[in-house]
Amino acid sequence: MTKFADLNISPALLKAVNRMGFEEATPIQAKTIPLSMQGKDLIGQAQTGTGKTAAFGIPLIEKIDVRSSHVQGIIIAPTRELAIQVSEELFKIGKDARARVLAVYGGSDIQRQIRALKKGPHIIVGTPGRILDHIKRKTLKLDQVHTLVLDEADEMLNMGFIDDIESILESVPDERQTLLFSATMPTPIRKIAERFMKSPETVRVEAKEMTVPLIEQYFVKVHEREKFDVLARLIDVQSPELAIVFGRTKRRVDELSNALTLRGYAAEGIHGDLSQAKRLSVLRKFKEGKIDVLVATDVAARGLDISGVTHVYNYDIPQDPESYVHRIGRTGRAGKEGMAITFVSPREMGYLRIVEQTTKKRMQPMRPPTWDEALEGQQRMTMEKIEEVIKEGNLDEYKAVANELLTEYQDAVTIVAAALKTITKEPDKTPVHITEERPLPSKRDSYRGGGGGGNRNRRGKSSSQSYKGNRKPQRRSGRR
Repeated sequence: MTKFADLNISPALLKAVNRMGFEEATPIQAKTIPLSMQGKDLIGQAQTGTGKTAAFGIPLIEKIDVRSSHVQGIIIAPTRELAIQVSEELFKIGKDARARVLAVYGGSDIQRQIRALKKGPHIIVGTPGRILDHIKRKTLKLDQVHTLVLDEADEMLNMGFIDDIESILESVPDERQTLLFSATMPTPIRKIAERFMKSPETVRVEAKEMTVPLIEQYFVKVHEREKFDVLARLIDVQSPELAIVFGRTKRRVDELSNALTLRGYAAEGIHGDLSQAKRLSVLRKFKEGKIDVLVATDVAARGLDISGVTHVYNYDIPQDPESYVHRIGRTGRAGKEGMAITFVSPREMGYLRIVEQTTKKRMQPMRPPTWDEALEGQQRMTMEKIEEVIKEGNLDEYKAVANELLTEYQDAVTIVAAALKTITKEPDKTPVHITEERPLPSKRDSYRGGGGGGNRNRRGKSSSQSYKGNRKPQRRSGRR
């Protein structure tokens, strides 16, 4: 393995990388950093999660003249989440070198971004639409840019940003270094490379094989509008001791955690907009069992080391297999079994097949539970709680009242049924608001065989899965 100390990077950047806990470079970093530092145009073919940000970030920051107040590097990313993630990592890498990094993206106050642009950032990380918006407003000048990075180019193509990307590329000086990173290389991306890059070097890194042997993996084929009710019924049936629900965006996490709370579950969410103190507070409550369901984005969940997680629910299927493996790895720890359930819309089946190829494990289809099955699951949990109390004893103080009830009603079955009804959390149908999000772009061309995208208006059918065999240890605390 190549160490960062062997890559001839400056002491300031080496210090930052060491502080971040990295000693050995990933394959994409070891191959691309030396080429990038020579000023060569470069095509990096690698999946998300392979260390691409440091691969292009370290050479870029090495070239920054911190005495200048001009924008010298620009990174184009497909989503605001990725733009934020990349900018945060570049900030950490460039902290000792005093490189100023700014993220610009839609959905955020543009006036605040304009004020930040006036402070002279060296590197801009942004989504295509918002970058173009600033260029048209003349609030972002790219005439001094020496390095341009296209991150996850194939995703930007899938999302329809190809024209925006070309417009941005035409606004950057011809004498520049261009770095393009993409998991796949479809024809339109190759044409961009031919048109805007100069004799680029190509580096390919294969995604490493990942296995998750102790985790039972299921998928539920479900339309977007039905996801939340399915999630609630699954939680009622399976009664996870501790569960993590993964959402694709911060808005999704906020809405899910609020909706779960409205339905009577002890749930809270974490994402990148929360303060570190708030995130630590939520995680502490989750570890202590005061929260039964943690809702999180991929970025917020990085580095989580929590024992006792029995279930992971992927409310949104991730865009890449590495994120999937990272997510479900929160369960099945220390030799214990875990369960992962992924919600997939009919149009996202291609992503499911890619994940299966990466993990070398076929997911089993699971039929969504009915409301009656959800009620049965809650009744069963209540019955088990009552059985535990009976075994513990210490009921003398309650026997006098029990005798009064028996004298008045004489029917023990009616009394027990009333007690069960009082204690059982019946499935809740309180209306909740979850903003519908579009399915991920079609992946029909990105995998071999099996499970095509499907018709959006066709109700997907999947095999029935018995729930009795899927239950894990019961929760330690009742729902709040």
